Amino acid sequence: MRTRPGFSLIQVILATVVLVLVGTTMAPRFSEASADARIANLCESLQNVRRHIGVYRRQHEDRLPASAGESGEDFARRLTGIGENPAGDDSALQLERMPINPYNRLDTVRVGGPVAGAGTHGWRFDPATGVFQADDPYDVNGDGLCEHANL
Repeated sequence: MRTRPGFSLIQVILATVVLVLVGTTMAPRFSEASADARIANLCESLQNVRRHIGVYRRQHEDRLPASAGESGEDFARRLTGIGENPAGDDSALQLERMPINPYNRLDTVRVGGPVAGAGTHGWRFDPATGVFQADDPYDVNGDGLCEHANL
């Protein structure tokens, strides 16, 4: 009688158990890395837009990109230059487009209104103070306060 080459049932079960154990110990590390990457992306986007708001203020006699009663489209148009002065010299100083908030996947801007964290838009711009914030409702500890509003 000839034996066929291959693995026994015991060997397959042991290999599966080892793979499951390795997977369960490595999974938290990958999820932490993913969370760290999302927060880094959010902080980079906030910093980039805030830098462009500063550039806009210097170029426009300390005026903000949007005032009370204006829309998020007005804000985005002024920072990106889309629909304005297509051959202007300032194109290198403008955003290519509004970034996407990695927590709610929105790139829209809300001008004024309730405090940041409503989750209706990707971003919130306060026309009174010039503060630009993430508008996602991400609440890590369940205290009812948006964690990203203070970044």
